[in-house]
Amino acid sequence: MAPKLFGTDGVRGTANQYPMTVEMALKLGAAAGRYFRRDQQRHRVVIGKDTRLSGYMFENALTAGFTSTGMDVFLLGPVPTPAVGMLTKSMRADVGVMISASHNPHHDNGIKLFGPDGFKLSDEAEAEIERLVHEGTSPAQAENIGRAKRIDDGRFRYGERVKASLSGISLQGLKVVVDCANGAAHRAAPEILWELGATVMAMGVAPNGQNINEGCGSTNTAAAQEAVVAHGADVGICLDGDADRVMIIDETGKVADGDQLMALMASAWAADGRLQGGTLVATVMSNLGLERFMQSKGLHLERTKVGDRHVVEAMRRSGWNLGGEQSGHIVMTDYATTGDGLLAGLQFLGEMVRGDKRASELTHSFETVPQLLKNVRFTAGKDPMEAANVTAAIAQAEADLTGKGRLLIRKSGTEPLVRVMAECEDEALLQQVVDGIVAEVEAAV
Repeated sequence: MAPKLFGTDGVRGTANQYPMTVEMALKLGAAAGRYFRRDQQRHRVVIGKDTRLSGYMFENALTAGFTSTGMDVFLLGPVPTPAVGMLTKSMRADVGVMISASHNPHHDNGIKLFGPDGFKLSDEAEAEIERLVHEGTSPAQAENIGRAKRIDDGRFRYGERVKASLSGISLQGLKVVVDCANGAAHRAAPEILWELGATVMAMGVAPNGQNINEGCGSTNTAAAQEAVVAHGADVGICLDGDADRVMIIDETGKVADGDQLMALMASAWAADGRLQGGTLVATVMSNLGLERFMQSKGLHLERTKVGDRHVVEAMRRSGWNLGGEQSGHIVMTDYATTGDGLLAGLQFLGEMVRGDKRASELTHSFETVPQLLKNVRFTAGKDPMEAANVTAAIAQAEADLTGKGRLLIRKSGTEPLVRVMAECEDEALLQQVVDGIVAEVEAAV
């Protein structure tokens, strides 16, 4: 049996290694094209990418696959992932594709698929496309082969939609550092902030194909923190490589993660009567402090599996309109179909302007329960979670934490990593529990 193709967020891996090969991208494009091409009318797909060098070859391979099944392809070039979701729907495309490995290093890449409604595909749709990949598809007749062309206004369409979310609020007088991670938003983010009136200091805006997320962006905020303090900026916005997640830096250089942003937005939206069902959707990774904060406000926190797709599925199922992840994916279905780092950053700036408050007054809604997360890399194809020493260590840790905290062990859906996370107000016990499990996982790999 072939290894599973789709993971937590599309298909992802090291470029030129399974599953991220040109051959697989060609098959995936043909399979997705056949899946979405339901009749004899002209069908279309929009394809965006970030700034990785390997994006060129995957863009071409996917284009070949889609056009072979009769789909017309519109190439957006480098745009944020949420722009692809938005444009898929607004351009009446049958499918959207984003070529990106998000926050991963440049040698990785990935393929994310969006349905005609602009939302990421369901597990069932991915399973059917995966079946078509392995079983093969029938090509279109010669006269029905699709066409491909580049369009230049994708990021501008996205920019206008994002700016409209601030409802006419001006950012005049705000000095903003924005770190674009040398990624997909390196042009869009500084443009949008400047057009809204901010004084913009842009970082991570010189992509060379190999420096995406390298020492910059939402997973490496140190340079932006220094810049905010050194230049007396009011706030910093740090995006990741495909701009679907964000970290906020206050004027003192402190970082606020997705949990703190969700707490701020949930309470603000609830006060305005905008928080549907009085509920915020987050994942099992969100801090226990966020859950306690929501309870103190008479609001509910709904937890899902890790991955913004699971967050969105829960939101759509119950009609909730705000959710996200501690890592900085913030999903606001009133405005977007997926996590949007720049949109979330603008909403934070809007709260600063509306309340005439400093960033530091908005970035600490609750006290976090001490949380420790460590990653252990393992060889692909191995499963250290099945090792007897690992299961025994986990059982002992759960016993030690009973009534004192919580433990979460999981394999990453995007990298060959085991993630070991625990929360406990007894920090010595927290360190002991996590280090003990990490040692056993390392011994098993």
